[in-house]
Amino acid sequence: MQDNRNIIIAAVLAMAILFGWQYLVAGPQMEQAQRQAELAVQQQAEQADGAALATPDATATGEAGTMPAGAGPASAFESRADAVAASARVMIDTPALAGSINLTGGRIDDLSLKDFHETVDPGSPIITLLSPAGAPQPYFAEQGWVAPADTAIKVPTTATQWSLAEGSETLTVDSPVTLVYDNGDGLTFRRTFAVDAKYLFTITQAVENKSGDTIALYPYARVSRLGKPAVQNFFIQHEGPVGVLGANNYISRKYDDLKNEQQVRLDNTTGWLGITDKYWATTVIAEPGSEMNALFSWRSTQGFDEYQTSFVSSAPVVVADGATGSSKSYVFAGAKVEEVISGYDTQHGFDRLDLLIDWGWFHFLTYPLFWLLRWLYGILGNFGLAIMAVTVLVKLVFFPLANRSYASMARMRVVQPQLKLIQEQYKDDKAAQQKAMMELYAKEKINPIAGCWPVLIQIPVFFSLYTVIFISLEMRHAEFYGWIRDLAAPDPTNIFTLFGLIPYDPTAIPLIGSFLHLGFWPLVMGITMWVQMKLNPPPPDPSQAMIFNLMPILFTFMLGSFPAGLVIYWAWNNFLSLLQQWVIMKRNGAEVDLFGNILQSLGLRKSADGKPGN
Repeated sequence: MQDNRNIIIAAVLAMAILFGWQYLVAGPQMEQAQRQAELAVQQQAEQADGAALATPDATATGEAGTMPAGAGPASAFESRADAVAASARVMIDTPALAGSINLTGGRIDDLSLKDFHETVDPGSPIITLLSPAGAPQPYFAEQGWVAPADTAIKVPTTATQWSLAEGSETLTVDSPVTLVYDNGDGLTFRRTFAVDAKYLFTITQAVENKSGDTIALYPYARVSRLGKPAVQNFFIQHEGPVGVLGANNYISRKYDDLKNEQQVRLDNTTGWLGITDKYWATTVIAEPGSEMNALFSWRSTQGFDEYQTSFVSSAPVVVADGATGSSKSYVFAGAKVEEVISGYDTQHGFDRLDLLIDWGWFHFLTYPLFWLLRWLYGILGNFGLAIMAVTVLVKLVFFPLANRSYASMARMRVVQPQLKLIQEQYKDDKAAQQKAMMELYAKEKINPIAGCWPVLIQIPVFFSLYTVIFISLEMRHAEFYGWIRDLAAPDPTNIFTLFGLIPYDPTAIPLIGSFLHLGFWPLVMGITMWVQMKLNPPPPDPSQAMIFNLMPILFTFMLGSFPAGLVIYWAWNNFLSLLQQWVIMKRNGAEVDLFGNILQSLGLRKSADGKPGN
């Protein structure tokens, strides 16, 4: 019927527009605009007289931009553990972190996250974030000094062997550690590491000058990663190099895009930059308000891709003879917990570090929904229950609109006999038929497109909830009940294995395997959607009836690989909508023959005109 067709068209078009616009238009336009702006800044910097010192590169004194020894294409060690054990280290031990600082180069290159495991099994290994040079997939954060190009000051390099100064031998929340290096020419360098109870390191670099001359050095910091990691590569979330750089605002590059550009340089800016994964990130952060020159770069290191985000101070640290100069920067290396990251912005005055979490284009819906889910979780103690509670709250918010929509649909059911008479009376005159139908709608106060609204109003909520479940760390490994141990992962059951009774993996079948994952909750979602549709008699047009009956099947398979939390939301929403529509239709005098409509759609009962059901 007319309103059933409207529902189908509205749902399909709205979802196509929403996803298509984001993926095909908005995303590419944003990336292109960012590239154009950054290229303009870079060209201006290159043309300016007396340009500021560049970010460290391979030509800088001290080899500040080169990869440390042993970080070539083939791992110098058979395992990560061997690479860690190959050099002297200072241990890191905090409530949230475990790892060590490498005395070769004085960098943080061994870090694991105590609170997060690789799988839902609490006995599985904890997440490894950073790895040293020579290990598979090196990934580390480092600080250092760059000397002006016209000087021969001997600064620490990536291969410098640092010593542990007197004091604590393990970096803890209450015990900073200091590394020291004497260059033999009157300069003593110290690097002090402090860490909080979560994921923020404070690194203070100091140089004591007894060389007999005044010196000037530029402090730098960088995050380096050798090899492209496995990424989701999904349009709603960015993974790869990222930063917030003052007036340049949010800057991001996919790994492949940076490889094509090779270098993105932004001089005389402020802020932070680093590399983000889906749930974890490593960034270097300048002292708030201090100017720096930032660089996103790629180069081939003996056949392997090296990605780097780095900055060097725009102004040198000038140290007179007999004096000591210092510089402070920060490293965030850990889990992207929203509450923790937002707290750093407030506590330290960082510039929008919370943008490490990519809330997407619909952040004005996504973030409030995340906040609401987290608040409800604090009350209910279960994110699955929180999702169901949010569904109820959304229903209450949109109840007036849905109530009018369902009431209009109910009145549409009441006037169906009159509509059929009009269709028969003017079957050869479509214009007259349409005019008579519109006059009837006006007389009965019926909005013919009212049936679209209950579907349309839930699409933004659906998309926002999908984003929250997909990107937020709080949802990772969040349990519901029974077999659902990770709301951010698909329902692990599968009807094609008889829910585990047949020991094989149908998803491994070539070509069609991706369609052969259909768990219990997606089936519940499909059944509730199908039953809700049966509140209305099948459309008389066979083509419409076929589409109407195929939609629940299509959505069931489509959501089969979606996060379980999202499928639970949709199934619960369908059930609530079914109850709501039933009550409103009965209240408005419409006949509700749900069981009869189901039998008719299955061909087990004839329709009102005596024909077999569709």
